[in-house]
Amino acid sequence: MDDLAVAIGLVLVIEGLLWALVPGLGRRLLEASAEVPLSSLRLAGAVAVAAGVFIVWMIRG
Repeated sequence: MDDLAVAIGLVLVIEGLLWALVPGLGRRLLEASAEVPLSSLRLAGAVAVAAGVFIVWMIRG
């Protein structure tokens, strides 16, 4: 459970850095993602999940 809390904290740090350092880029990324088809967003999300599971599996495995 501690690892989950650390992982969530790291996600918040990474996300927060984008908005703190280059908020204009974050806004442009959001606008661009609004134009991408939902199927592409789902595929990108699934690939990100698979990559994350693989990384955790390799490190903790």
